[in-house]
Amino acid sequence: MCNLYSVKDINLLLNKYNFCFSKGLGQNFISSPHLCPKIVSKSGITEKTGVIEIGPGIGVLTREIASRAKKVVSVEIDKRLLPILSDTVSFYDNVKIINNDILKVNINGLIQDEFRGFEDIKVCANLPYYITSAVIMKLLEEDSDITSMTLMVQREAADRICALPGSRECGALSLAIRYYADSEILFKVSRSCFIPSPKVDSSVIKITKNSKNSANIIDKNTFFRTVKSSFSQRRKTVVNSLSSEFALKKDSLNMILCDLNISLKSRPEQLSFVDFGRLSNSIYDRII
Repeated sequence: MCNLYSVKDINLLLNKYNFCFSKGLGQNFISSPHLCPKIVSKSGITEKTGVIEIGPGIGVLTREIASRAKKVVSVEIDKRLLPILSDTVSFYDNVKIINNDILKVNINGLIQDEFRGFEDIKVCANLPYYITSAVIMKLLEEDSDITSMTLMVQREAADRICALPGSRECGALSLAIRYYADSEILFKVSRSCFIPSPKVDSSVIKITKNSKNSANIIDKNTFFRTVKSSFSQRRKTVVNSLSSEFALKKDSLNMILCDLNISLKSRPEQLSFVDFGRLSNSIYDRII
């Protein structure tokens, strides 16, 4: 098999298929021999696990997953990579490549078709930077049987995704993810581990589904509206941001915050996840 950790072999492979990197698709292929084993090890994949991989590229991470998992389904949007993947992963009989846009894939339908009866289903991927947030929210919102996602993402995105509520980095995305799951940064990755080398470093994160509603949120839609509108103008106080979103008078919002013992001068990054849950519950009571 081709050595997919050798820059020379990678270039020979790409030249063989006349492949050119697409900046628009955020294509940066892993070239570090230590990185993929570490990602898969941290993911908790076993011989009983069914794995969805997103953006397999030339198959370097795919191979490592396939050597440990029961089955791998890799979703690749770039049809130019299909003959390359047929070359690089043909040795494994537990790998299936699907040529599609992951944002258009019915995740529950895919699981029914490919992983019926599996005890454990995970996602493991080197995510293209430009679709990171959209992919994570899609996978969480579709309420599938996926138990965890181990993802390599841009370091700045990792910091936002895993930011603790009340911290400076916390935003609407980190709170939205926390509604569904727990997240953590596993380790950092240098830009030198890729070909071509991107302009930014990466981090590997793990998002683990959590069925507990720790904030006792009554209405999901009101919660997400509260969070999104609060962070849409971070320099404004929460009261000013929410008054226009819910068509509530500021006096009413001031009363809600006072009842919840939240300062009227609070900005969104100063509120905890539980604060947002209590706030959205109170707003829901007022608008129904």
